[in-house]
Amino acid sequence: MALRHHLRLAARIVAIALLSDAATVSAQGFDDFEQEPIRYSASTPSDAVQQLEARLRAGEVQFEGSDAQIVRALLAELEVPIESQLLVFSKTSFQRPLISPSTPRALYFSDDVYVGWVPGGIVEVASIDAQLGPIFYRFDLHAPPVAEAPRLVRDASCLSCHGGQFVRGIPGVFVRSIHVEPTGEPLYRFGSLVIDEATPFEERFGGWYVTGTHGVSLHRGNTVAHVEDERLIVDEAAGANVIDLAGRFESSDYLAPGSDLVAMLVLQHQLVVHNAITRAGFQCRRLLRYQEGLQRDLHETVTSEPTYDSVVGVFDRSAQELVDALLSKGAAPLPEGGVTGDPAFQRAYAATARRDAAGESLRDLDLTTRLYRNRLSPLIDSASFAALPAPLLARVYARLAQALRRVDSDPRYAYLESPERARLVAILRETHRGLPEGWLASE
Repeated sequence: MALRHHLRLAARIVAIALLSDAATVSAQGFDDFEQEPIRYSASTPSDAVQQLEARLRAGEVQFEGSDAQIVRALLAELEVPIESQLLVFSKTSFQRPLISPSTPRALYFSDDVYVGWVPGGIVEVASIDAQLGPIFYRFDLHAPPVAEAPRLVRDASCLSCHGGQFVRGIPGVFVRSIHVEPTGEPLYRFGSLVIDEATPFEERFGGWYVTGTHGVSLHRGNTVAHVEDERLIVDEAAGANVIDLAGRFESSDYLAPGSDLVAMLVLQHQLVVHNAITRAGFQCRRLLRYQEGLQRDLHETVTSEPTYDSVVGVFDRSAQELVDALLSKGAAPLPEGGVTGDPAFQRAYAATARRDAAGESLRDLDLTTRLYRNRLSPLIDSASFAALPAPLLARVYARLAQALRRVDSDPRYAYLESPERARLVAILRETHRGLPEGWLASE
């Protein structure tokens, strides 16, 4: 009996050491999302594209007409506003032969769908699945429909860039800022930035058209670069405060004339939060499964709560990183004097706002010193956030409570002043459907 006890104890020590190693790897973001329990490529998603495909197979939807007409109809079916149009002219997509400053790639987005299109090319779609994160599709506008075959085909080749090269160990969504030649060819030797909210305004938008005003501050949009004696020559002042793209490309080929600055800022915020949700969910699901396997092997009680210290640590770190993203911690300030953009996008963006009794919403924009008036991401209302493991959600809500309480709030979020914290608490209480019972009840 003593020998058996010692053997079991030794096995438990080894198992916990292995779990600690796995937790460290997961926390660093190197976990393999093709393995259990994620099985990214082998799993059947239930995202917006799959719902559209069901309607297509039932004959409830048909796509006909010119390319632009089909893209417009696709956006309507996916509830993606045309007013969100952004234009990128760097050759940084697999459709690079078609992309140039005179033929930019258009991007449209909603809270959970991203659609890319180059006139004369195919449509690319990234749709957020609650469990799997972004699912990537191709839609060939010129291919004849085939019975029982999907019109929007899942595209594994997108993972060559979106599967960890530019994000940490997850299928992710991102945008880059990069200097380009007049042809749109990237000048990689002068750097390439994956943009997040901490990226200074002056370093954003390289390779993109940007319409809107931003005072005396410069950015890298609307310009191409030249290289002389291995020196980068670019006139960023020429790309500042552009409100009309006439003469740069044939705007009639596109669904809208501009590439809105405010839409670009909202997009960049969303991408950060989507990746944070996906990463936290993958890490915690993987570690819970690993813990459950060890508990079975060691004849311990199997729990759906993190119990081993290493697993608890991953859950705690994941919750903190996610709350940081939700609350825009570390976001770079907007240019002095603020920014302006197309009111049409702002109306479309506000159209789905959930408002409290005071009329406040998480979708209200500030645009003077920061992007949002109330700095808690609207994606807290997303299906992917609601689908996170319960122990992780509990930690996220607890950290939000610490950040937003009236007294003794978490100094990590000291940039949220008392009036804003009060507004956020009211918005959450009155509009957020997943709030735990009794959350901040004593406030």
